Amino acid sequence: MIKSAPFPFPFPVPVVNISKQVRKYFMEDQTHTKNKVHFHYNHTDPCKFARWTARESYEFMYARPWQDVVDFYSNIMNGRFSLSDLFVTERTSFIHDGDNEIPEVELKNHSSSDRSGRWERVNFKILVSYHGGSFDGWQRQPGLNTVQGLVEKALGSFVDDRKAQLLKDKCKPLEGCALVAGRTDKGVSALQQVCSFCTGYSIDTWRKDVKPHDIEDAINSAAPGKIRIISVFQVSRAFHPNFSAKWRRYLYIFPFNDGENGEQGSDSGLEVENLCSDERFCEQSEECDENIENLLSKDEGVLEGGKKPKSFTVSHVNMLLKQLEGKLLSYKVFARDTKPSRNTGPPTECFIHHARAMEARLPCSDYGEGRKVMCVELVANRFLRKMVRVLVATSIREAAAGAEEDALLKLMDATCRRATAPPAPPDGLCLVDVGYTEFDPCNSLIR
Repeated sequence: MIKSAPFPFPFPVPVVNISKQVRKYFMEDQTHTKNKVHFHYNHTDPCKFARWTARESYEFMYARPWQDVVDFYSNIMNGRFSLSDLFVTERTSFIHDGDNEIPEVELKNHSSSDRSGRWERVNFKILVSYHGGSFDGWQRQPGLNTVQGLVEKALGSFVDDRKAQLLKDKCKPLEGCALVAGRTDKGVSALQQVCSFCTGYSIDTWRKDVKPHDIEDAINSAAPGKIRIISVFQVSRAFHPNFSAKWRRYLYIFPFNDGENGEQGSDSGLEVENLCSDERFCEQSEECDENIENLLSKDEGVLEGGKKPKSFTVSHVNMLLKQLEGKLLSYKVFARDTKPSRNTGPPTECFIHHARAMEARLPCSDYGEGRKVMCVELVANRFLRKMVRVLVATSIREAAAGAEEDALLKLMDATCRRATAPPAPPDGLCLVDVGYTEFDPCNSLIR
C-alpha cells in the first residue's frame, strides 16, 4: 500500500487556489519591476552642473588612451624611464633608496642570531617592481598568472634536496612563502612593492647558503621584462612587510584625450560618448566589482536634468583631495569588495598623509612634448579595496560638476556606495613605494 506524503499545510488548501496565488504574485512582481523607476544618487550639495550618472562617469574614465600609461609604467619597470622624467624634479631620487627604510634599532634588537642551530631563521626583504598589465594581480589564484605565484615558484629553488624529494614524492610543487606589504589588483603596477622571504624554521627545510643575489637572480629570470628585483637584503626576524609598514604611496596617472585641456572650463573637452559597443568597454564591464553591469543598467532610464559637464580642471581635483589630508576618516563608501563586518568602525578608517593632483606630460616621443596627463598622489597608513580608484573617479566627477571643496568629506556620511563613482581603470594605478619610518611631507612627489 502506497502512503501519501504528509500535507505541508496545517489545513487543506485547494491546489487550484495556490496556483492562482503564485501566478498572481509573479504577475504583480513583473508589473512592479517594469514600472519601477531607478533614481541616480543626487547629492544635496550645491554644484554648478548636474553630476554624471554611474554610466556616464564610467564611460568618461575608460574613453582614454590608457595604453600610453601602461607603456610608461612598463618603461619605468625596465629602467628606461623614471618618475623624475614625469615630474621633472629631483625629489624622486629617494624612491630607489630602500636601505634606510627599516629603523636601525629594530635590526639591533632582533638579530638573526637570537635563535641558532635547528631553529635559526634568516629573513630577507625584497623590493620588487612589476608591470601590472602582465599579471592577474598579486595574490596567487589557481589557474591565473599572478605575481605571488611567480615569486613563490622562484623561491622554491632554495628548498633543500631532502625536502625537495619529499615534496616531489607527494606531487606537491616546490614553492616558498612570500609575505607582502599590500596586494595589488589585476592591471595595477608597482615600482617598489615590498615582500619578505624567510628561510624557515628548520635547517632540514631550506638551504643554509642562500644569498641575496641568489634570490634576485631566481626571480629576475622567471619573467624578464615583466618583473624586476630592485634589491634584496637581510633584515630582522621581526620585520613584516605589511604590519611593520607606516604608510603606502600610490600614484594614479589619468591621460587626457587629444584636444582636451585639464585646465579649461567645464564647457570644453570631448562629449561623453556611448561606448556600449566598444570591445574594451564590454570586456572591462565583466570585470568590474559590486555588480557594475547592474549598476550601469539602472542609470539608463534616468532623466537627465540640467547641463551635463564635458570635462574637469586639475586644479579643482587638487582642491577636493587636499581636504582629506591629516584626517582619520571612514572610507567605507569609497571601498569595494569589503565584507559587511568591515563597513563600520576602525577597519574602514584610514589616515591620509598626502593627497594632491597636478598636470604633467608623459615622456612619449610619439606626441612631441608628451601626452598630457593628470597625476594623483595618495599617501596613507592603509587603503581599502579599490579605494584609490574610487577616490580618483569620484574626485573627477565632483570636479566636473563644480562641487564645493568639501564635497568628498560630505560624501563620507553617505549610506550607499552608489553615492561614489565606479572605480577608475586599474591601468593608471601604481604602488610607488612603502615606508617603514614616519612619513616626511618633504618627500612628496606633488606639493
